[in-house]
Amino acid sequence: MSSKNSRIRVALLAAVVAVVGLATAGPALAATPAVAPSVTSSQEQDPAIPTDFVDLPTSPLRAGAPQEFTVTYRNATPTPTTVAPQLLVTSPDAGPFLAPSDIKVERRTGHGCWVAVQVGSQTGTLFTDLVGAERVLGAGETLKERYRVTVLDAEAGGTVAPRVALYG
Repeated sequence: MSSKNSRIRVALLAAVVAVVGLATAGPALAATPAVAPSVTSSQEQDPAIPTDFVDLPTSPLRAGAPQEFTVTYRNATPTPTTVAPQLLVTSPDAGPFLAPSDIKVERRTGHGCWVAVQVGSQTGTLFTDLVGAERVLGAGETLKERYRVTVLDAEAGGTVAPRVALYG
């Protein structure tokens, strides 16, 4: 009889969660009001949208050997800050535009392994995703991400532009 009560309680809890919408949206929805307030200051903006970018020195994209790039950013604020490293690979001004199949991008893990990074494309610029790269840096902490870019198409050329997205 207690397992029947337990199943009923689980079913009721699942129904409540489904009605509230947490089952598909996750726990972040619990903090979201039902009616979205109008945004009046930069601190009330959605934290999933970068508020600024810090551009780092660019380098030419060369065929032949893999090139390594380090994205470094220090949180000089007294509070934790959400950041995300990103690589932009831009096509030459005169084209041809680069395709994701023209290059391979990898990120070095904390264990020293290289893992593939998916690259998106928009108007001739290839970019790494910000969403999976978000990190919270404490006051005074430094982000240091290493990437390796390999040109797969010997005809491909362009520029690698590392940057850091800042949130909130």
